[in-house]
Amino acid sequence: MCGIAGYTHFGQHAETSRIQSMTRSITHRGPDQQGSWSDATLSLGAVRLKIIDLSGGNQPILAEDGQSVIVFNGEVYNFASLRDELSALGHRFRSHCDTEVVLEAYRQWGPASFKKLRGMFAFAIWDLRLQELFLVRDRIGIKPLYYYQHQQQLIFGSELKVLFDHPAVLRHLDPEALTYYLSLNYVPQPHTLIAGIRKLRPGCFLHWRQGRLTQEPYWNLELQPDNTISLDDAKSQLHTLLFSSVSEQLVSDVPLGIWASGGLDSTTILHYAAQASSQRLKTFSVSFTGRSFDESPWFREVARVYSTDHHEFDVNPASGLIEAIHDLSYYSDEPSADAGALPVWFLSRMTRRHVTVALSGEGADELFAGYQTYLADSYATRARAIPPLLRRAALSLLHLWPASNDKISLEYKAKRFLAGSLESPENAHLFWNGTNSLAEKQALAPHIPHRPPADLYRRLPTESSTVGALNRHLWLDQTFYLPDDILYKCDRMSMAHSLEVRPPFLDHRIIEFAARLPEHLKLHNGTLKYVLRQLVRDKVPPSVLSRSKQGFDIPTHHWFRTILRPLLEDTLSESNLRLSGLFDPAAVRALIARHQSRRTNAGYTLWGLLTLFLWMKRWNIQPATTL
Repeated sequence: MCGIAGYTHFGQHAETSRIQSMTRSITHRGPDQQGSWSDATLSLGAVRLKIIDLSGGNQPILAEDGQSVIVFNGEVYNFASLRDELSALGHRFRSHCDTEVVLEAYRQWGPASFKKLRGMFAFAIWDLRLQELFLVRDRIGIKPLYYYQHQQQLIFGSELKVLFDHPAVLRHLDPEALTYYLSLNYVPQPHTLIAGIRKLRPGCFLHWRQGRLTQEPYWNLELQPDNTISLDDAKSQLHTLLFSSVSEQLVSDVPLGIWASGGLDSTTILHYAAQASSQRLKTFSVSFTGRSFDESPWFREVARVYSTDHHEFDVNPASGLIEAIHDLSYYSDEPSADAGALPVWFLSRMTRRHVTVALSGEGADELFAGYQTYLADSYATRARAIPPLLRRAALSLLHLWPASNDKISLEYKAKRFLAGSLESPENAHLFWNGTNSLAEKQALAPHIPHRPPADLYRRLPTESSTVGALNRHLWLDQTFYLPDDILYKCDRMSMAHSLEVRPPFLDHRIIEFAARLPEHLKLHNGTLKYVLRQLVRDKVPPSVLSRSKQGFDIPTHHWFRTILRPLLEDTLSESNLRLSGLFDPAAVRALIARHQSRRTNAGYTLWGLLTLFLWMKRWNIQPATTL
């Protein structure tokens, strides 16, 4: 795992100190080696976390003929078979790492080589002979890649910090991205919160030549459900794919472990890892003692069943919360309104003390329909048969109940479901997934031009109208929520601690398999992730199948009324709000007051505002020049 940086300079004198400084800003992504390379047109830099071939593979890597050079972030799991194929074609290798294989594959097949790669990656290849630059990102967006075009110049890197280090990059908020952030709690690609900076779309490559920039897909997520697939066939295929993916991702020249929550996804990965490995596995978990979402009874049972070398960390007010939150403003790149980033921070920190690589269960929920949101989408079809007037009346009665601290309480779920049922199916799905209402956004930030987040559904491929409502929601979540929230926070929190995290469910063969499954094999008579549950029902402990999904969370509602209250009120002070020029100070302070008096639970909205303001202060981000 590594980090990359680069910029073009058209024959101008390349300042060695510039690319070295840009690269140094992401040393946490690769503390084991740092290197740079320049010619008259381009400067490249890389930092390396050594996972494969510890004695070789230092970056940047120049091809043997000196006509192409690469900087690479990620892992290619099928590099050994590609290396054999290329060797048979006459290519010679000086290392045993995957980066050199990627470069030689490009030399052999050009851009057609990108679709041959199986893994998680973001890389840059400079073809000196053709004077062409390629920036490439993996199919689902596991690894990040940012870019900024200034006139004919291109600046790029693994994190925003790289681009911030270049003098051509201005740090102005993008108002369109901000409205998405306030709605969705994340920023969907290709937007970022900085005007002019973009994320390279997953499954795409950028081509730059003489100042001209184009973007092309090398892979598309195709929605083609095959209703002839039987449950037995689906289980057989998924078993083969999971065993292959986990086996490949266990390959490492450094210590490796498994993130284990005791839930279905991580336990499935642990099960297949135990089948593929002869060594005792290490597992890592975080607990929340005394909280309803504490998962310690389950992950301890799983660790016992699989006889793992288990490690856990309890997240509580004495864990260094304030310091961690301030650290997030540096390492998050963009602020994470997903409060689940905080436990991932502590999990990553603990894990790195023991291993350098961890396998995780990310992606299964978005592929196979694992969120309660998908159940709500299904139930709402029947609920909408009840007159809206009656549903509004029931919602009004529920609001008379005191607001609970607990996100998974019956009161909280009933309020969210009824409120969502009054929206369109698209708005309802986003709302149940955490989207803030348009009225709330407009009240807090009246000067920002707000656009409905359901506009994202317009980006669905034309054939989506025939694949069913569930598949439409899954496509949206796989395209935006998964890479821009789930994988984003996993990458930043893990790499902040120089930890590589691999998600075996996101092997593109499994993604394509899930896209072919009929809806009833994902959500079946109220059972989420049906095919996955059926596959492992005789493989994992019964408690894993019987428990409800919880996921990473923190008690934001409670902590903002106690331990985090001073930080919240200081950060969102009236003077800070006024200086931002973005928010209505009276509206934000009123929201805080309602939260503190328990008239509402606004912890998630306030977390998003808190992290936004801490991030803006840390990086000296200026409001947009025009709103």
